[in-house]
Amino acid sequence: MCEKIAAGILGTGSYVPEKVLTNFDLEKMVDTSDEWITTRTGIKERRIADPSQATSDLATEAAKKALEDAKVDPSEIDMIIVATVTPDMNFPSTACIVQANLGAANAAAFDISVGCSGFIYGLAIAQQFVETGMYNKILVIGAETLSKIINWKDRNTCVLFGDGAGAVVVGRVESGYGILSSYLGADGTGGKHLYMPAGGSRMPASEETVKKNLHTIFMEGQEVFKFAVKVMDSATIEALNRCGLKPEDIDMLIPHQANTRIIEAARKRLKLSNDKVYINLDKYGNTSAASVAIALDEAYRKGLIKKGDVILTVAFGAGLTWASSVIRWSK
Repeated sequence: MCEKIAAGILGTGSYVPEKVLTNFDLEKMVDTSDEWITTRTGIKERRIADPSQATSDLATEAAKKALEDAKVDPSEIDMIIVATVTPDMNFPSTACIVQANLGAANAAAFDISVGCSGFIYGLAIAQQFVETGMYNKILVIGAETLSKIINWKDRNTCVLFGDGAGAVVVGRVESGYGILSSYLGADGTGGKHLYMPAGGSRMPASEETVKKNLHTIFMEGQEVFKFAVKVMDSATIEALNRCGLKPEDIDMLIPHQANTRIIEAARKRLKLSNDKVYINLDKYGNTSAASVAIALDEAYRKGLIKKGDVILTVAFGAGLTWASSVIRWSK
């Protein structure tokens, strides 16, 4: 009888732009304060891409680091998945641009648009291809340049978001390790709470859409907050149930980095100590699909994750969507 193929993470990488935008900088731009932002979100600063940088540029740098960490040549990559809501353009996909940048000539490539849940969705997709034996090595990248679609006059949204990219190489790992379970979900009725109105087929670009700032993020913060607190808990428990584990088995929680109050609520419900939850949103803000990927790479490179540890990732995002996964670390 053939042993089931296990899919796990072979290497990680991340990249953030050099420019730092602090809360004190924002005080000069809109009616806000460092105290207000910090108290309500936990964010102190965020990174902003240079005008010359596109999402594919950030994604490429993160991918290079993940490939180096995994000791994998670009020619070995069978597929590239880029999770983003800020693609370079509608087509070709950002993944195809990254493929060209890396010289990964043997890879299939496509984007997914799932908001902040995108990276974990990408992990689940890669898991299926590896476990079935169809592909051996897959690059999963979460990358965003949200600064390009922010209304810098809207104090409710401009303080929240930042730019960055994170990547992993997914491939075969030894039995008992790797991605143990994944849980993906969506509630399209909530799409109206977090969206960008213009730029698609519903509302093509026009002089009017530009004047009205309709190519920027619109968000009903309270609705998204309520959804997030609820779904972070349920998605976490569901992912654990699917692989027969319990909250006390978690060695490290890597949550979507959106708001410290949301993360703290999840930590308390799971009864986890502070050292079992990785938080970096104070430095980067909400980087959407890049959020979990950047945090995972940082936690690993800081030595906070070791072989055999149970890692739980969980996120919520536009759609509205949610995703979670349980990983037994194999590196």
